[in-house]
Amino acid sequence: MIRAVLRDYILNLGILWGVTEVFPGLSYSGGFPTLALGALGLMFMNLIIIPLLKVVFLPLNILTLGVFTWVINVIALYILTTLLPQFKLMPYDFPGGNFLGVNIPPQNLTVLWVAIIASFMIGFASRFFHWLTEK
Repeated sequence: MIRAVLRDYILNLGILWGVTEVFPGLSYSGGFPTLALGALGLMFMNLIIIPLLKVVFLPLNILTLGVFTWVINVIALYILTTLLPQFKLMPYDFPGGNFLGVNIPPQNLTVLWVAIIASFMIGFASRFFHWLTEK
C-alpha cells in the first residue's frame, strides 16, 4: 500500500515536471517544494476529485462514450491551478512546425486550449507510466 502511494507520488512528480518543461503554457514558480506540493495535489485529484466528477457526470460520459473524461481532466487541472496559485496556465504562442511531413501552422493558444493540451499530456503520460509499472 505505502509502496503504491509512493510510486504514484514519484510518477506524478516526474510527469508534472516533464509537462512543465516540455509545454511552456503550464508553468510553476517556487522551485522543487512547489513541484512536490503540485504532485501531492495531482494525487489528490486522481484519488478523490476525478472519481467524484466521473460519478456526477456519468450520464454525459456514457452519452459521449467516455470522451467527457477528458473534460473532467481539464476541470481537475483547473482546480489544481486554482488551489495552488504557483501553478499557472498561460496563453502560449505556438510557433508552428513540421511533423512527419505535415505542416502545423502557428497558433495563438488561449488558456482553455493550454489547459486541454496540458491535461491531455498529463493524462497520457500518467496512463503510460502506470501501465509500465503495473505488476
